[in-house]
Amino acid sequence: MAEDSTGDVAGDAAAGAGQHYFTAQPAAPDERRRLRVHLAGRSVEVETARGVFSAERLDPGTAVLLPHLDAAHEEDAPDEAQGDAPVLDLGCGWGPVALSLALHRPQRPVWAVDVNERALDLLRSTAARLGLDAVHCALPDDVPAEVRFASIWSNPPIRIGKAELHALLQRWLPRLRPGGAAHLVVQRNLGADSLHRWLAEGGVPGTVVEREGSSKGFRVLRVTASGTAPG
Repeated sequence: MAEDSTGDVAGDAAAGAGQHYFTAQPAAPDERRRLRVHLAGRSVEVETARGVFSAERLDPGTAVLLPHLDAAHEEDAPDEAQGDAPVLDLGCGWGPVALSLALHRPQRPVWAVDVNERALDLLRSTAARLGLDAVHCALPDDVPAEVRFASIWSNPPIRIGKAELHALLQRWLPRLRPGGAAHLVVQRNLGADSLHRWLAEGGVPGTVVEREGSSKGFRVLRVTASGTAPG
């Protein structure tokens, strides 16, 4: 059993890209293992396997994003105004973000979306073992069209290319509830600032973008939907 670590950013990215973790059926053998990580202030054991993003450790980008997620669940945080409305982990992988969301508020629906069916199966297994019944693991087309999200959390798959990334955000960010926010972590040398500019120039109409934080070579962008959060 391995303890979590962030490891080398470039090495992790290259390894992940080589395994094509953003394909539906990874070619790598489905050899499963347990990994102990710290999520939402506690130590939990998760299931991982080859062929999914950062199978050996909590990746550095997500490690930068998670403190923002934890802070968003403090009582006076703006995101808490959305109550128990559904939230989304976009590009969930084996699930550190979705699991953190569910651990913070077990009764709230958490949608975990990925194109990698192995990743979804791993997360289903971990969520079931932890008793997190409100985690819904789904392929993108399987999320009901009427679901709107209080918040979206994502370490988006930058390596799919700029056009595909923009299309991904244009598909999902409009599904934020009024006043809801998306939190995106992007490596600075992989285009974080250009993505910020694209969003600021109206890449996703009806949203406002700001830099929420910067750490260890990553930017965290907050993209807020226009309107007022429902009471």
